[in-house]
Amino acid sequence: MSEFVYYVGASLDGYIAQDGGGLGWLEKFDGVEGLGDSYRTFEERVGCVVMGGETYEWIREHHPGEWSYSVPCWVFSRHEHSPENGADVVVVRGDVSEFAGELRRDAGEKDVYIVGGGDLAGQFLAAGLLDRVIVTLVPVALGGGVALFGGRALSIPRDFRLEGVTQREGTVELDYRVA
Repeated sequence: MSEFVYYVGASLDGYIAQDGGGLGWLEKFDGVEGLGDSYRTFEERVGCVVMGGETYEWIREHHPGEWSYSVPCWVFSRHEHSPENGADVVVVRGDVSEFAGELRRDAGEKDVYIVGGGDLAGQFLAAGLLDRVIVTLVPVALGGGVALFGGRALSIPRDFRLEGVTQREGTVELDYRVA
C-alpha cells in the first residue's frame, strides 16, 4: 500500500524556505555528493505528488516551460491555477483527508510525495496521514520563513521513530517513520 511521504530540505532552525519562497540558501547544497542520488532513489518510488498552490506557482515561475513530474500531481489551493502544458495536474480545495483515497489510487503501488509547502505537510500530519518524513538538515539558520510543518499546533502529538541517518558534507538526512 502506498505511503504519504514528506521529503524535504530544512534549515537547522526548522524552515523549508525564506519568507516569499526563497531557496537560495538551500540550492547552494545541490552539489553535495550523494544528495541527488538520494532524491532520485526516492523519486523512483513515487506514484503521485501533492503540493500547495504557492509551491506549484513557485515551481512554474522558477522552471518555466518544464514540468518536473511525470506522475499525477494534485495541488491543494484556495485559488485558481492554470495547468502546466502537458502536466497531469488536478487542483482541489478541501481537507486532505477527503482526498486520501484518490491520492493513494493515483500512486498505485508507489508512494504519495508531499512536495510542500509546510502548511500542506502540516495538514497531512494533523490528519494522521503522514507515514514518513525524510528531512535533510543543512547547516544554515534562517531565523524565520516557512516552517517545516507550517507552524500549526497539533491536537495530538505524533511520534516518529528514526529509521536512518546519512551524513554528507555537513548535511544530515534523517529518515523517520510514524511510530
